[in-house]
Amino acid sequence: MKIHLVSYFLLFAIAGKSQQKFGLNIFRINSPFTSFPDSGRKNGHVYNNEIFDAVAHYTDSSILLVVPDNYKPNKKVNIVCWFHGWYNNVDSANQRFELAKQFMASNVNAILLIPEGAKNAPDSYGGKLEQPNMFTQLINDVFATLKKRNIILTKAAPGNIVLAGHSGAYRVMAHITAKGGLRINEILLFDGLYSETDKYISWLQLGQQHRFVNIYTNEGGTMDESIAMMQQLSTKKISFLFSEESNLQKTGLKNNSILFIHSNLQHNDIINNPDNFKLFLQSSPNLR
Repeated sequence: MKIHLVSYFLLFAIAGKSQQKFGLNIFRINSPFTSFPDSGRKNGHVYNNEIFDAVAHYTDSSILLVVPDNYKPNKKVNIVCWFHGWYNNVDSANQRFELAKQFMASNVNAILLIPEGAKNAPDSYGGKLEQPNMFTQLINDVFATLKKRNIILTKAAPGNIVLAGHSGAYRVMAHITAKGGLRINEILLFDGLYSETDKYISWLQLGQQHRFVNIYTNEGGTMDESIAMMQQLSTKKISFLFSEESNLQKTGLKNNSILFIHSNLQHNDIINNPDNFKLFLQSSPNLR
């Protein structure tokens, strides 16, 4: 694994407070266990008669790692892994949705990973991360680097793992829950339930305490599938909470493990307008 960006210092303004400085270590690394390059896209991808060639869109194997300055090393390392959607990359997603800023503001003792997917392309294909145990190898590779940099303990192992993502990220997240090789404790899905619902339900039925938060919009194309999943859960007698975003309270987030949240916002506004990513992290029982 190669590190090609040193850590740097960012300045953030937290809403409702005067501007404060927060130390935030961000590292860009490469790993052979990210989504791409992958044989499934060796010839690129065609969408609406437009060609997205392999060199420009399917060769980047980078990961953005975010380690808060106040991170406290433990034997178990909690991980939050964010997957971006269509026409994005790790940098544009981090900037557009203020992922590092929200992660830091949540004050959870965890490390944020943002692996590159299909770069600036309209594609939900998860590449190598759809293969069995590839996610495990990715985490092991990241841990090797974190240990070398003395960020985590030498004998540290993965703790609770939260997968979060927007829009087209639904597919790779679903495959990781099914065959990634590590226990996934939580899913945070931002307007992305287009399909793969069976994998999410199977994951919820494993008999372990899993948390699933699905926030969806009117125009994002996810409403019908979200309603269908709620109907399936009801048939299977799996309890869940439905709430309008305007009525959502922190108690509801904390006291319910399966949540469906309907938002009147636009597809690209539900992550950081308001800061729902931060809110969901703060209320997570897996990150306390």
